[in-house]
Amino acid sequence: MLVRTQRKELLHTVDGNGSVTAMTVFFPLDTARLRLQVDEKRKSKTTHMVLLEIIKEEGLLAPYRGWFPVISSLCCSNFVYFYTFNSLKAVWVKGQRSTTGKDLVVGFVAGVVNVLLTTPLWVVNTRLKLQGAKFRNEDIVPTNYKGIIDAFHQIIRDEGISALWNGTFPSLLLVFNPAIQFMFYEGLKRQLLKKRMKLSSLDVFIIGAVAKAIATTLTYPMQTVQSILRFGRHRLNPENRTLGSLRNILYLLHQRVRRFGILGLYKGLEAKLLQTVLTAALMFLVYEKLTAATFTVMGLKRAHTH
Repeated sequence: MLVRTQRKELLHTVDGNGSVTAMTVFFPLDTARLRLQVDEKRKSKTTHMVLLEIIKEEGLLAPYRGWFPVISSLCCSNFVYFYTFNSLKAVWVKGQRSTTGKDLVVGFVAGVVNVLLTTPLWVVNTRLKLQGAKFRNEDIVPTNYKGIIDAFHQIIRDEGISALWNGTFPSLLLVFNPAIQFMFYEGLKRQLLKKRMKLSSLDVFIIGAVAKAIATTLTYPMQTVQSILRFGRHRLNPENRTLGSLRNILYLLHQRVRRFGILGLYKGLEAKLLQTVLTAALMFLVYEKLTAATFTVMGLKRAHTH
């Protein structure tokens, strides 16, 4: 029981710190993904070609532009999510054993709370990340923010406070992403357990990475809409952009498909999948090393006490 609790605590630590480390290490991939999503006139090339273009046109550090606001938002987001998740779980479970169903429901509610509270941060960091970018699309209105606080001030002044919640609706739909991932994870796990008695750590990692990649691919068009609405600097369709109503989402999806075909919805997916799989690999490595180190220490402690 103690071991299971410690494993869970370890997972939370790795999740929190690991996501910040992974975002830092693979930040250029996120930059490439966002450029391809938002700048529809940019030709859909391979990820490294897009990054080379950005470096050539905007300088060596351009792929890391907006790193600080993104990391700040990620830390706040992680805190809000885990705090809400653990508080709700403590109230609901009350010392009993939690079930997977309960965990999914609590995770979903925590995800919704997280979206509603942290969307303004993501709107601001999306804009700061794209500030100074050399866009191919002439319809994009450039921004001129001096920093996070100034961005908040200018958005509220020029577009109204509701603009800070641009893209909330697709973000709420994306809360289903972990549930989709979990469904595929469980399905793949069942298939593997038919063939073998026990799963190794590597099996679990591979199943997790595949499930995450499937969930990412299925929900990617919604992520594209989310990025466009958060950025909100397109001259086209300026009316009714506020919360990204369902009609607005369907309009944006329809526009993309009409202009670029179904693949237009998946621009930047390669970078996103690379980032997803590499992040999962990094988390797995960190978790394995930490687990080994923790149980070595526990073993030493136990040896001393006996």
